[in-house]
Order: sequence, then C-alpha cells, then structure tokens
Amino acid sequence: MSHFYDMKFGSAPHQKEIKKRKKAVIFCLSADKKCIIVEEGKEILVGDVGVTITDPFKHFVGMLPEKDCRYALYDASFETKESRKEELMFFLWAPELAPLKSKMIYASSKDAIKKKFQGIKHECQANGPEDLNRACIAEKLGGSLIVAFEGCPV
Repeated sequence: MSHFYDMKFGSAPHQKEIKKRKKAVIFCLSADKKCIIVEEGKEILVGDVGVTITDPFKHFVGMLPEKDCRYALYDASFETKESRKEELMFFLWAPELAPLKSKMIYASSKDAIKKKFQGIKHECQANGPEDLNRACIAEKLGGSLIVAFEGCPV
C-alpha cells in the first residue's frame, strides 16, 4: 500500500524527496500464493529516470517476466495537444507462456488489489510485448488526443 502512496500522494517539496518517488512498481504473489507483495528489486524511482534509466517505459516492460504473471503500477507521463499529464496506470501482465494456474490466480485476485489502489485512472491487461507498445498505451490513455508518451511522439 505504501508504494501506491509513494507514487501519487507523496507531497515532495524538496528535489531530494521527488527523486525517491516511484515511477513504477511490480507486484507478484508470495511463495505460498496467499499474499500480493512487491517483487524485490522491481521498481523504478523518479530519480533514476535520465540518470541510470533513459527510457523508463522500455525499462519497465523489460522488468516483466516472460513466463509468469504480474501486477504493476506505472506513473505515466503523457501529452495531449493542450497539456502535459501524469496519471497512474494499473497493469495485469499475463503472457501467453505463463502457466494456466498462474493466469487464473492473477485474474481472480485482480479486483482485490485494484480496490486497495483508489485513484487509478487507467487499466491495461497485456498478454505479450505487442500489447505494451507506445501506441497501445496511448490508446488506453486517451486515443488520438495523445501526442506523446514518456517524451516520445506516438
């Protein structure tokens, strides 16, 4: 829960605190499959963007496992013809190569985790890398109104 608040509600008046805000967090099931936990080492800090990570969305997609499901929160930055926005996206990653049992568990517990994250503006279920290209994400964020996503034209 605290990761969600670190992403959106952290009132960070100082640059140092802004850099600690989270850009992306990936969640998985615990070993006993009874709890949803933050996957260790699977988060991107705002302070890493432009320093150790040049393309945060590409890095985020690369952190998702090829053969198992995950949940994720991503603080998306995008531009419309009129303004620049940041909005939270919730992802259910269920790749084709994931075991059927894993897909069923993640799909059935999705609503439980989403209820914990009030204020999510967009949701995306992705079944492969082709569902996570910039054009697909721009479509979820507002379709033809979106002119750029994470600083790149769409």
